[in-house]
Amino acid sequence: MSREEFVKELEEILETEEELTEQTVLDEIEEWDSLSKLSLMASAKKEFSKNLTAAMVREFKTVGDICDALFSE
Repeated sequence: MSREEFVKELEEILETEEELTEQTVLDEIEEWDSLSKLSLMASAKKEFSKNLTAAMVREFKTVGDICDALFSE
């Protein structure tokens, strides 16, 4: 999965009509709530075999921050 494909998947996880980019600020997305954060953590584990902790997710400021965490080695 590419970063661009993940951004599209994140739109589905968040169930948002908003078109996201890596520059999108998470706190400006109405759907960025505790349930969507849990869904992100589950998706990261399933799709990327990455364990995102709640503390890590709280540190994310932009969609790009999520991508950086998931696509880093």
